[in-house]
Amino acid sequence: MNCRRLSAILVALWASAAPGVAQEPRSGELEQRFFEWTALPFSQTEFRLRRQAVIAQLQQSGGGVLLLPSADGLTAGGTFRQQDNFLYFTGLELPRSILAIDPDASRAILFVPRRDSRFENPSRPNDFPGRPLADDVTLGRESGISDIRSFGEFDSFISRAIANGRVIRIDPGRTGRVAEAGTDPFGNRTPAALLVRHLQSTYPSVVIQNSFSQIARLRMIKSAAEIAVMRRAASITSSAIMTAARLVSDGTDERRLEAEFEAACKRGGSQRLAFSSIVKSGPNSLWPWRILAAHYDRRNRSMRNGELVIFDVGCEVDYYASDVGRTFPVSGEFTDEQRDILRMTTAVSDSIIAAVRPGMTFRELRAIALSAIPEEHRQYMQAELFFGHHVGLAVGDPSIPDIQLEPGMIFTVEPWYYNHDRNIAVFVEDEILVTDGGAEVLTSALPRTPEDLENLVESRR
Repeated sequence: MNCRRLSAILVALWASAAPGVAQEPRSGELEQRFFEWTALPFSQTEFRLRRQAVIAQLQQSGGGVLLLPSADGLTAGGTFRQQDNFLYFTGLELPRSILAIDPDASRAILFVPRRDSRFENPSRPNDFPGRPLADDVTLGRESGISDIRSFGEFDSFISRAIANGRVIRIDPGRTGRVAEAGTDPFGNRTPAALLVRHLQSTYPSVVIQNSFSQIARLRMIKSAAEIAVMRRAASITSSAIMTAARLVSDGTDERRLEAEFEAACKRGGSQRLAFSSIVKSGPNSLWPWRILAAHYDRRNRSMRNGELVIFDVGCEVDYYASDVGRTFPVSGEFTDEQRDILRMTTAVSDSIIAAVRPGMTFRELRAIALSAIPEEHRQYMQAELFFGHHVGLAVGDPSIPDIQLEPGMIFTVEPWYYNHDRNIAVFVEDEILVTDGGAEVLTSALPRTPEDLENLVESRR
């Protein structure tokens, strides 16, 4: 099926999906039921359509059994966050579970623990009331997944599939060979990598194929319900940047601005940050966050007049991320050189945004951006892909660089400028929604001209 045609069908169907309604816990009952404390983030229809869409993708690409593992459910005190793919196709915050999608039989099977171990402690029954999962008869009805089995049945299910010559499909989060978790003691053992290792060690004859592209094609195109949530996340982030920017001044440290931004996000309704906030000033602004974050207290510099401070920040709303950036003058006024570079960087961004429309490719957008950069500044511009990345359930949502843009895609436009020769770094990042007629800037309410950015800083002085 043509991807553009598929997306049009999905967007039309998804637009009719109504949000779920959370249920209050029933009083007088000690044992907790899953849906007494939560609800699907979108309607059953939305998630059913997603499962049907990936079944169609898998059928076109050779079939097999797609396995999508959930997170283990254990935290170090933080709020549980589900794996993106598992959440995308189920809407459920279940621990230690696997969704199996069988395109040949056009069915989805959810393997879950019989009980949620996080709710169990025999010595403290008043604090840990217990929670059935596979044994909860309401789980299937409320989730819309009718075939729910105990996780104890998973290995026998896989054993039969492999014995029958079925290919197993896994999404490792990238294209290429699906590798196991490996032996590196410091390696990133994702649930997908751990599942691969389990399958390869338990079933030596297993054939595993990569399903990244099939899932990416779906997740790249946001439904009406997803777009609504992402609008809210972008709005909360933009408003929080404006709140924090009013505190930019000589002697203010980066951590205070970070704290003000994050508090404003929480007040606005965000459950968590999309990533660790990047607020960097003066010489710190010249370095990528990976370098700054390598030192524990490098994120608390006091800024000085004449310097710039960069925000590269985002919040998360109902699992959907935002990612927005602006540059402010600490003194409240840009120097002539800073203003010129900011205008140049913003003009490059504008050239990209103006070219966004269905049918364009990221390669074409990058060429347009490069042509807009003055020759003397090209060596200082960071220009990978199309100067940005897709956003969704992840800050770096899965994407396929060479496919044409389609309505419903959301990505950032963020041409970086790093000039170590002149000690100037400038950053402007916006979120763009591809529409039928072009592009909509989801962060358009956030000022971006030098004059408006200066006014934000000066507004509380």
